[in-house]
Amino acid sequence: MSLLEHTGPSRFYTEFAELPLPQSADFVAADVIRVTYVVRDHERNTKRFVTKTFPTIADHEISYTTSHDSSEIKAFATSPSKVRQAILREVANGTGTNRFVEIWIGTQIEASLDVTKYHDVFHTEDFLNSLSFSPSETSLIYTAEANVTCDDDAASDDPYPKFRYTPHFGESSHTKKRPTIFLFRWTKSSMSTRVAKQDILFFALSFPQATQTPVLFGQATFATEDVIFAAGHEHTKDGRLLGVKWCMNRPMGIWELRLPESRSLEGAPLGARISCNSLKLTPSERSCRSPRVLYDSNRTPIRLFWLSNSIRGADASCASLESRDLTACSNKVLVDTIMEPTPDNDFPGLFTEYTMPCSPFLHRGDRIYIVLHSLWRSRTTVLFIDTESGAITDETKIHDGKPFYSWNVLATDNRMCIVCSRSTLTTPSDILLGSFDQHGRLSWKVLDKPLLSGEAERALGDLTTSILPIGARPPTETIVVQSKKASTRPGPKPVCVTIPHGGPHGTSTTAFSPATAALALEGYTISLPNYTGSRGFGEKYIRKLLGHCGTMDVQDVVESVNELIRLGISEQGRQVVEGVSHGGFLSGHLIGQHPDLFNAAVMRNPVISVGEFIGSDIPDWAYTEFGLVFTPESLMTPAVFQKLFEASPIAHVDRVRAPVLLLLGEDDLRVMPTQGMRFYHALKGRERRVEMLTFPKETHLLEGVEAAKVSWEAGRDWFKAFAEGR
Repeated sequence: MSLLEHTGPSRFYTEFAELPLPQSADFVAADVIRVTYVVRDHERNTKRFVTKTFPTIADHEISYTTSHDSSEIKAFATSPSKVRQAILREVANGTGTNRFVEIWIGTQIEASLDVTKYHDVFHTEDFLNSLSFSPSETSLIYTAEANVTCDDDAASDDPYPKFRYTPHFGESSHTKKRPTIFLFRWTKSSMSTRVAKQDILFFALSFPQATQTPVLFGQATFATEDVIFAAGHEHTKDGRLLGVKWCMNRPMGIWELRLPESRSLEGAPLGARISCNSLKLTPSERSCRSPRVLYDSNRTPIRLFWLSNSIRGADASCASLESRDLTACSNKVLVDTIMEPTPDNDFPGLFTEYTMPCSPFLHRGDRIYIVLHSLWRSRTTVLFIDTESGAITDETKIHDGKPFYSWNVLATDNRMCIVCSRSTLTTPSDILLGSFDQHGRLSWKVLDKPLLSGEAERALGDLTTSILPIGARPPTETIVVQSKKASTRPGPKPVCVTIPHGGPHGTSTTAFSPATAALALEGYTISLPNYTGSRGFGEKYIRKLLGHCGTMDVQDVVESVNELIRLGISEQGRQVVEGVSHGGFLSGHLIGQHPDLFNAAVMRNPVISVGEFIGSDIPDWAYTEFGLVFTPESLMTPAVFQKLFEASPIAHVDRVRAPVLLLLGEDDLRVMPTQGMRFYHALKGRERRVEMLTFPKETHLLEGVEAAKVSWEAGRDWFKAFAEGR
């Protein structure tokens, strides 16, 4: 008989998971906002996209229109004047896919081109995505995967280029190897509203480079008609592209790219490669990304801004915000790394997303600000950063008695309005419009709220959220979600599910999570500890964990469990643990080092044996996080393996007593499924209670619609079977 028995669908998980999740927004006209949501459709086992448009001016009730986006649209952007829209479209043709670049004015196409034969897929990932109009709105740049071609047409029968090894960008991006910037240019005519094909120029940009392995460009944005700024991804000395997803310390910089004179491009065939001059603007010891151009009132580019992290140390350290005066051609650090908050200034430093918003600028009086969201301890908040002084204000502070909102900046109009989403662990995402009055005061207006069933709304109303400091191990704190009814009911306390986050330099926040809310409504108390090394607490604590994974982070989590027991929120003997990635690593350590503390464990794509992690797309992680130096010459020697083995959960497998459920993605390139399989067989061989589910075509986060639902249900059923120590 299987240890894992399905007990049926959840009352709430599917409803919560199918709520629209805001993804992006833009101002498509001076007074119109378009918000794009992703919606999980369990019946069709797919993610769908929906857009809503809202007026920015509404006296009373907010009105909106909804459209269901075609899956053909891979990316779109609105021009600076709000007159034009660019669309990158992929259309299935039965045997393959056709690709089109389209420029629209209102409901009419101004220019379009079938680019199918010129390149492969469009790149829309944050680390490669480009979609930018030139100031005149007669050119567009975007990023796509170059075709595999021979260098010499005369040698077209040469089979080697097709099979020659080319590094890829790692987890979730193994097909991305040759990102290329493409230039689409059209000449308007008074004779027709639609540009004729002979009036279109289309080129792939190439750059003379000194190294054998090329710099790969993405995140390109126009500054002038012939100057582009972009982020350049660099190979390591041993020919690697280290995995980029969730990693902010990769060798990359900000580059200035100059297009050739327009006259030299006339008559060139469509799809031709044109050589451009390139100049790196940032130092090699910094990992720089997300270039954003600030213009003056005459649309002259005056400043360039970007995010920067050290290429050494943790893969997600405290960022700095840097800028370049485009007149004086000089760089400066606007917001530097913060080592530790102080009593006088509790700002912990910039812990941002991988990129800034596409349009991050706001005008407030005579000052211009960059607006972005950043982690501030256990929540995300909206920061206004003065573009001259670097002074920072927290515009969404939490006040006593108010909900613990986490905020996301979606877009600005580059003038006086901002669109954000916000949520708590018990309230799904709202959409809000922020605007300044004549005195520079910021006010918020709710544009959209999700629709919940009455039963779900009442159930969520029974949940409370608190953030508790773990005083014995500062700055560790944990977010606790509990039922008011269950926590005050006579008898044993509800079982407490401790869920340490991954990374280890991730952070659990107060943002809404369908999985967390649904699990809490199954009657569990949820504890989300932010241990030493979590982002949002200062760079000091990121660095403090390095060399101490498997001890310091484990002790922090144990102390968070003990603190909740001391406070009477939970009790001994009614504890379970769940974690993904490094959270799975910690779960393995916790049930091995403290075999009597937890009654059951659920581990998703866990790191089990660090010494066998070198097949990952981020092999440097196994060295850096455990206090070793990673270089292109690094080898897994017996001495290194021994050190990493001793820091791994597998070293404690003999002491494991808790039943373990493993959930693995078969296409995970970050933590290979062999890690979890190794643990499964080790436990089986020791006659421990263990089950394992594997998900074909799933990667590290198991975020496919069906995989996420089945994973959640399996965790729930595992805890139903074993949470009380049976």
